[in-house]
Amino acid sequence: MEDAYARSVAEVLDFFGADPGKGLSDSQVALHAKLYGRNLLQEEQRTPFWKLVLKQFDDLLVKILIASALVSFILALANGETGLTAFLEPFVILLILAANAAVGVITETNAEKALEELRAYQANIATVLRNGCFSILPATELVPGDVVEVSVGCKVPADLRMIEMLSDQLRVDQAILTGESCSVEKELKSTIATNAVYQDKTNILFSGTVVVAGRARAIVVGVGTNTAMGSIRDFMLRTDDEATPLKKKLDEFGTFLAKVIAGICVLVWIVNIGHFHDPSHGGFLRGAIHYFKIAVALAVAAIPEGLPAVVTTCLALGTKRMARLNAIVRSLPSVETLGCTTVICSDKTGTLTTNMMSVSKICVVHSVQRGPLIAEYSVSGTTYAPEGIIFDSRGMQLEFPAQLPCLLHIAMCSALCNESALQYNPDKGNYEKIGESTEVALRVLAEKVGLPGFDSMPSALHMLSKHERASYCNHYWEDQFKKVSVLEFSRDRKMMSVLCSRKQMEFMFSKGAPESVISRCSNILCNDDGSTVPLSATIRDELDSRFHSFAGKETLRCLALAFKQMPMGQQNISFDDEKELTFIGLVGMLDPPREEVRSAMLACMTAGIRVIVVTGDNKSTAESLCHKIGAFDHLENFAGHSYTASEFEELPALQQTLALQHMAIFTRVEPTHKRILVEALQHQNEVVAMTGDGVNDAPALKKADIGIAMGSGTAVAKVLLGSSHFIVFSRTLKGRNCFCICPWILSSCDSLP
Repeated sequence: MEDAYARSVAEVLDFFGADPGKGLSDSQVALHAKLYGRNLLQEEQRTPFWKLVLKQFDDLLVKILIASALVSFILALANGETGLTAFLEPFVILLILAANAAVGVITETNAEKALEELRAYQANIATVLRNGCFSILPATELVPGDVVEVSVGCKVPADLRMIEMLSDQLRVDQAILTGESCSVEKELKSTIATNAVYQDKTNILFSGTVVVAGRARAIVVGVGTNTAMGSIRDFMLRTDDEATPLKKKLDEFGTFLAKVIAGICVLVWIVNIGHFHDPSHGGFLRGAIHYFKIAVALAVAAIPEGLPAVVTTCLALGTKRMARLNAIVRSLPSVETLGCTTVICSDKTGTLTTNMMSVSKICVVHSVQRGPLIAEYSVSGTTYAPEGIIFDSRGMQLEFPAQLPCLLHIAMCSALCNESALQYNPDKGNYEKIGESTEVALRVLAEKVGLPGFDSMPSALHMLSKHERASYCNHYWEDQFKKVSVLEFSRDRKMMSVLCSRKQMEFMFSKGAPESVISRCSNILCNDDGSTVPLSATIRDELDSRFHSFAGKETLRCLALAFKQMPMGQQNISFDDEKELTFIGLVGMLDPPREEVRSAMLACMTAGIRVIVVTGDNKSTAESLCHKIGAFDHLENFAGHSYTASEFEELPALQQTLALQHMAIFTRVEPTHKRILVEALQHQNEVVAMTGDGVNDAPALKKADIGIAMGSGTAVAKVLLGSSHFIVFSRTLKGRNCFCICPWILSSCDSLP
């Protein structure tokens, strides 16, 4: 059912004949299985090994070399040569060709591995309602019309249409499919958008994505290849590898060489027709054969049998040089193709950015004695690592942030009003999140603020192991305050609250959308002396102004934090308790750009390579990121340079061609749009490099002349690299992902620590 997102819940249920309270019956399941097939990405019939081997010799230059080896061997025998001398030259030629064939077979085998990696994103089990009873079944047994229940941590087993919300909200991380840096809130109502993309289908749960908050019931509307993940697989299957510039040149050279050699051979034989009667040959026929041998010997001498070895050696030297610059080459011809690149289409989330939400700005009320004095702080750090420095508005580092009352309470609230976790993965050598990105960002902020009362705290924290350091300060606050009751986030309140107890005192900590939290506040906490004063209209207006500055101009995701002292002994909280709060502060967070991106992009532009940022995120978010990076400062504004996928599709063909020539940002895209962009640029005779790290990038990575997968990327993107002739990907070096596109151009790679 392709338009389930545009239909109401009742219409979808009627279409499949499903009862939301009982699910499908056994007879309906059997019927739907016949109609729609199994929920499985079917394995394509593998190409026989012998066909893969023969395919590697289907090349004109290779055929010429094989022919030269055979003729060389026959002539050696005809001249009476025996032993090693008769076999040496043919043997060397065939050995070189066998080595090249082995590389080709390996890379084509990797293409099939990429399709297998896609299956890893399919869920193994699903909670299904059938015949009025819930049961846990293998996800492969799902059929369209099945009613499925999903909850936090579940991997979505098929494409589902929401039919019932069982919690206040449901949020899904669908970054692997859309590249969105934040989880997406799902809803029940139908979507009325025309030309809806995945991001617009807010009532659809896509196969392979993960539920990060809430619980709901949904009906299966797509299985197997009829899912969003299945469409990516189909695009990968339909995309054929195209010849590299080097391959094209070698083919042209082979064709030219074959014609020249054939012409010379015929010419030499014809020129000597008058000598066929020479008595020394013993007759006309013997004379003709003698000069034919001379012509063939000339042809063999003209064939560059060492060419494959020379080309391979040169490319291998280039590969070795690139490895020193933090780039791994999976296919040798990509070395030469990199030098021909004219356009780089770079994915945003996880490539230009770290894909790790981080708090970058803090706003608190410093004092109200001489009118409202708002203090802003900047926070360094672009990953989930609990390492960063807090600076005041003058750019001065705060030695002990926890000594300031507002920052201390922000750390306290961030640690307690939080359902996520931060942990260190020793195998990968980095810090990983469990739960919502925004909540993990707050946990990291609590670590950066530190703890009060210890002058040596910043240096003492560095003495901890990375495993202990991950949540040391968070655990401290969780030990100090016992969590008693939780009010989950809801769409109407747009906030969350927790009741905590400490030394027979009860406190409620709240966080949420600034407009919701500030409207419920009656007091504010002052940062200069820790006093609590009434929240006046003037201060409220000033806070609203800072919030709109954070959210508008800087496109930060903002949260307001507040607390309230509760009556002693209170064990539960309700929505009515969320009033007369004390405002603590405002935090702004973003998916930060990688530190090395600006210099890399500028180096590419200086070398004449155009860069296009491609993302599934909003237009304003992408434009703000590009402003932060500063690589497009030469553009006065992005008018005529920034397009959403729907805006681009609505343009006439001629205007699309012109838009491609000036495009710098392409937003709200699906995997199909990325592939279409690459194809359109290739039709304009551009040599296109595509960077990415997610499943959604796989079709474009394969279609592009150069595919570049980041070290942080998914297995699909990385395995896919071995399936194409034009693939390079960067690696993680000392825990950092190097953005390296043309390593011989980008000196910035040398300076990475």
